[in-house]
Parts: sequence; C-alpha cells; structure tokens
Amino acid sequence: MSALTKRLSLLLSVLSLLALVAAGALLYGWVQMRGSLPQLDGVQVVPGLSAPVKIARDALGVPVLSGATRADVARATGFVHAQDRFFQMDLLRRRGAGELAEIYGPAALDLDRSARLHGFRRVAEKVLARADPGERALLQAYTAGVNAGLSALGNTPWEYLVLRTPPQPWREEDSLLCVYAMWFDLQDSTGSFELTREAVRNALGPAALDFLAPRGDSWDAALDGSQFEPPAFPLLHFKAADGEPQSARVRFEAAQRDVTGSNAFAVAGAHTAAGAALLANDMHLGLAVPHIWYRAEFRWSDERGAHRLTGVTLPGTPNMIIGSNGRVAWGFTDAYVDTTDVVIAETDAIYQRQYRTTHGWVDIEDRTEEIKVKGGPAVAFTARWTEWGPIIAVSSIARSKVLRWTAHDAEATNLKVLALETATTAAEAVEIAHRSGIPNENIVIADADGHIAWTLIGLIPRRVGFDGRLPVSWAYGDRRWDGWLKPQEVPVVFDPPGGALWSANQRMLGGAGYAKLGDSGSDGGARAAQIRDDLRALVAAGKPAAPADLLAIELDDRARFLERWQKLLLEVLDDSAVAQKKSRAGLRDAVRRWDGRASVDSASYRLVRAFRAHTAERVFAPFAEAAEAEELRWEGFRFEDGLWRLVHERPAGLLNPAHPSWPALLLAAADDVLDDADQAGVTPERFTWGRRNLLAMRHPFSRFLPGILGRWLDMPAMPLPGDRDMPRVQGPAFGQSERLVVAPGHESDGLLTVPGGQSGHPLSPYYRAGHEAWVKGEAGPLLPGAPQHTLVLRP
Repeated sequence: MSALTKRLSLLLSVLSLLALVAAGALLYGWVQMRGSLPQLDGVQVVPGLSAPVKIARDALGVPVLSGATRADVARATGFVHAQDRFFQMDLLRRRGAGELAEIYGPAALDLDRSARLHGFRRVAEKVLARADPGERALLQAYTAGVNAGLSALGNTPWEYLVLRTPPQPWREEDSLLCVYAMWFDLQDSTGSFELTREAVRNALGPAALDFLAPRGDSWDAALDGSQFEPPAFPLLHFKAADGEPQSARVRFEAAQRDVTGSNAFAVAGAHTAAGAALLANDMHLGLAVPHIWYRAEFRWSDERGAHRLTGVTLPGTPNMIIGSNGRVAWGFTDAYVDTTDVVIAETDAIYQRQYRTTHGWVDIEDRTEEIKVKGGPAVAFTARWTEWGPIIAVSSIARSKVLRWTAHDAEATNLKVLALETATTAAEAVEIAHRSGIPNENIVIADADGHIAWTLIGLIPRRVGFDGRLPVSWAYGDRRWDGWLKPQEVPVVFDPPGGALWSANQRMLGGAGYAKLGDSGSDGGARAAQIRDDLRALVAAGKPAAPADLLAIELDDRARFLERWQKLLLEVLDDSAVAQKKSRAGLRDAVRRWDGRASVDSASYRLVRAFRAHTAERVFAPFAEAAEAEELRWEGFRFEDGLWRLVHERPAGLLNPAHPSWPALLLAAADDVLDDADQAGVTPERFTWGRRNLLAMRHPFSRFLPGILGRWLDMPAMPLPGDRDMPRVQGPAFGQSERLVVAPGHESDGLLTVPGGQSGHPLSPYYRAGHEAWVKGEAGPLLPGAPQHTLVLRP
C-alpha cells in the first residue's frame, strides 16, 4: 500500500469517525427532545379533579377539553398549556416580573431593569389578595394543572436542555405576570409619547406640536363621525446655519413603525345570513415561534346548563381571550386611551431624597431588589418611587419625572373578564367589560339575538385640571387623577343605526367621549376608514352577510391610503425630470403599472410607499433638528395630513434648507427610491413588495443556533401581501395574529386561522400545522375537527 493510499485511508477513517460522532450527537439530542413531547393518548392522573376530563385533539392539535366543572377545565387547560408551551409561558411571566436574566444571562439585564422599575410581582400579589374566592379557586386549579402537566412530561422541556437550567414551578401570581407582560406590549410603560410631545412643544412651540401631533385628521373614522379642524402651519422659518445646508434627511421612525393594535368589526343580525350578529377580529402583534395564541374549546356544565366555549387562549392564563360561547362573541383591539401621565416632581435641590406633594415634603421610597443573572453574580437594582409612581428621569437638579400608570394600581387588574365566558347578551357583556381589569382594549361584541356593541374594557383615569397631553406638576392638588370613570360614564355604542361597528385602533369618538378617554397615540384612520367603507358597502348591497364576507375584509390589501401618493410621484417624474436623469424613466414606468394593492408581486406599491417615506424624511428633517432630536420618536404622531399639505401648499419658511425648492425636495425623494432599488441590486420593476415583506417568524433560539438548526425552528420565509395602512396588516415579524369570524350560535360556520402551530415542540406534528392556511388567507374552521388523539385526565 502506497503512502498516499495510507493517508487517504486514514483521512477516510477520521471522517467516518467524525460523522459517526456527529450522528451519535444528533441521535442523542433527538432522543432527549422526544422525551419532552406531550402525551396525546391514554390516561394520566391529575390530583384535584372532581371528575375525569377528556382532552380530544384534532388534526391540527386543537384540544377540546370536556370536564364536569369550569375548575376542572381550568386544571386541564393548565395541563395542556404546560405540555405544549411551558417555555413560552415562562418567558411571559419573566418578562412581566423582570426575571429574564436568570435564564438568559447579562444580555437580558436592561430589559429586566426596565420591568423591575414597575414592581409587578409585588402588584400581582396584591391582585391575588383582592380576588374573590371563585376566581382564586379557578386560578389555583389552573396553576395546579400547569405543574401537573410539566411533571408529566417524560423529560425536561427541550428549551431548558439547551439553556442548561431547570424550569421553575408555576405560581398563581405568574398568571397575572403574564397579563402584565401584555401591559408592556400594549401600553406606553416609559412615558415616551408624552415626553416626545413635550420635547417638540419646548423646542418648536405649541403650534408646531398641534401640527405634527394633531388630535385627528381627515382620515379619521370615529364611530360618531366626528372630525377635528386641521391645525394651522406653525410660524417657523428654517434656515441653514452659517450658510451651510442642514442635513437633508432624518431617521424617520414613523415611516417604518408597527402599530400594536388590531381590527374588530361587527354586523348586526338584521344584515346577516344567520340572523345572529357577525363578529370579525384579527389582533395585530409580533409574530414569533411559538405563536402567542393557543386554540382550544372548553366544555363543562353547571346550574345554568351546558357550556361550550371556542376561541384562543393565552398560555399562562386560564381564560378564553376571544371567541364565542354560543350566545355572545367578543373581540379586542388596543384602545390607545390615555392611561399614563408623566408627572413633574419637585425634589430637594441638595440630596434629592424628598419631593413636594399636596401634604408637604415626602421621602422618596427606595425599592431595592436583586436581579439573578445566569452565569454571574446577582445585580442590585433600586427603583425610586413616589406616591404617584416610579421616577423615570431626572430632568434637572430639583426636578424629576415620574410615571403615573394605571397598571401600577392593583385594582386595575382582576379576573372579572372570566365572566364573559358565560355572558348571554351583548348588554350583559358590556356590563362585564366595565368591571373587568385588563390592559385597556376596545371590545366589540356580537350576540345570537343580532345585537352588536362597542365599549372600553379596563379602568380609565378621571383627570382633573389638565388633559394629559403634556407633563405637569401634581404637587399643588389642582392637577391630578380623581379615581376612575364609573361604569355608567364609560362610552358605549349599542346597535348603531348603520348596522355595523368598526375598531382599528383609531380615535373612536370626538367631543366629550374623546375628552374622557384621552389619546396615547391612536392610529391614523386610514385602516379603520377602509373597514368602515367595506362594511357600509356590504350592508348597502342588501345581500345577507356571511363569514366569508368579513374574512374578505380582513384580507383586504387595497392600498387606498397611497393612491394620491402614486399620482403625486407620477407628477414629479414628468418628462423634464426624466430628461435630466434617464434612470428615472424606469421608475416612472414601474409606478405607472399601479395595481392598487400591497401584493407580493407589486413593484409599484413598494416604490410609492418608499417615496412617501423618503418625502417624510426630507420634509420633517428640519423639525427634528430644531427640536435637537435626530431620532425623534414619531410613534403616535398623525402627521399624514400635515405632510400632504406641506408638499402641496409649499410654505417657503418650512422648506428643508437642504433643498432649493419644494419640487427639488420631491425629486430628491424620488431619487431616494431609485437608490433603494439600486442597493437591493434590482431594477425598479423588480423592486417588489414581496422581496421586502418576507415573513420572519422566528424562534428565540434560532438566532444563536447553527444555520440549519435555526431555520428548522423558524417558520418558512414566505412573501406576504398586506401592510399597516389597510385591513390586512402584515409586516415581516408583525401582523394578524389570528383571523376570527363567527356568528354566536352558528360556530360551525365560523372561521379561525392562526400563524404557526399549536405546539412549541419542533418534533411535534403540530409545530407548523395550520400555518400554511394562515399564510394563504384560507378560511379555516373555527370548531375543532374530528378527534385524532384522546387523553383522559382522572383524579
């Protein structure tokens, strides 16, 4: 045997050994992971049940939980949540409490500090103490079910094997911490919107604030039809300093922002095929793996009879979040009522240990906690609290800023929303909403008798002496919160004359209603107006509405909001502009092929969208620079009307000095679009929306695992239609977290699809089951299908 042959033989042996080791490691990992798959069939003992509970799963893994009592069903819900999604639940409770560093290490410290500032574990304990016995018993049953489900797994959930840390048992207050994690997602926990308005007011004046952040605009689609007068142009004059032009653009966050929100709308029974009212709801949230919602059906009986409840749950909590009970269906959208205020606190100038109140100088309370950190020593954290809330900033030696937030009050969170599960009429559901404590939402209700209603759920502060738009001092008693609005003071719209209701995070009311509710950055009305017009056209057509009709509205990706911008861009790209720069001809040709939709193969939509964004960047750059805020936060600023007026009325003093004229600014924005396409390596006609709007629905671990393993955990990167200013809200990692359509009492005709799958385990057949239907916008059934697996939990 030659030396070369020997070396090749040795190399082959080494490679074979390495392959064998790799295969063995993969096999070991596969066996370890399979050990944490949930039990689907057979019998499992769960102490505390009053009678056996049957868990029947369909082809998508959706469980029907049939028990003798609601408490038994809650225990079974905890069981299946823990078996399918315990790690997701753990992340939620840790987010609410500020305890992520305990499993993720120092990288999560900043997030934990921001959560610890609010002390929600302490508040959750107070909420538990206030709960009535029946609610507490239900939560206790759920908690016991979670721990039983975790213990019944054959191995530690696979995520903890990767993290090399054991899972901690579930506690009753952990379910409330999951709710507080949603408070963080749905409301402003930093006061940033109010602080940004203050920065603009201080730098540019009240008129500029009213112009950039108006209370409403021409796109508004309030339920009462109210409109606000457009504000005047601010009396500003932008000039380049020392003859040098200001920067042409600003990092314009609003041009790319995702609005946490949702769509919820309803048609009265007089206009439906079933005779019952028809409800649609698609909640807009971040998209990740596993997905936030967990589908389920609950069945139990009590003195009122048999109950059947279908919809989606939140792993970590025992109740049905949205759905239908056969008599009443309900859905939510984020309300954007004003539940936070930044309070200016006067502190002692020397030690800053006290602050002024209506009853004199009071000590600041230091709340010190220990944050456990994986792989390192614990870190001490101190939150400084006043009677109004925690100090969030020190603006000067004798002034601090304090956050007053509804969520800090134990009475703002409760378990009363559970009563929606057995409500029998829309009127009863409204009453339940008014005594329920969750993050403030618009609730849209439909009942089997054909009635529809809208109102607010969650406590709403009653302000005295100020409107909540800007920080003020509360030290003298003339400006304060005077408790909460009483239930009878909370606005309600019941059976409106037009036979339809719509909620899409817009300003819902004007006048006295608006003054009561305030505004924490509600969305512009373009999306709501499109839904309103779709509903009105449906009712006017005279054809009884069916679930498919409301699903079509949820999937409406027409770009009505950008139609006028497409026309403007073509005006900018006239023959003279094209003659000056030949590459503009390709841009103009692509824009002319306007299809009016945010479809995946549409280049015209993406080009026009980018033109508007770049125009905004250039137009508003001097405003941001004058406010000394290059990265000015524009979330909640409804600037569209102001932007449109500026580029058409073209006041000389408000022109960005980097441009010689308004036409030159618009042409530069058009060239920005060409640069975008060039940087993407494509011509304008190939600069399609689908190339940008690729689904990025990722697992938390996929970012640090090797490429193939990471991609295996994620959902496929599919191009998706839709955008934020139309009913079909869709971004790469944000969008419609479910699509529900149902008429109470006719659930068999109802529709429901969710992204991702039921299970958080990648070896489960339910990890991606149903995802493709959501991607394609198909009409999946609301009710679970025929049982494929049956597990019985017995006492």
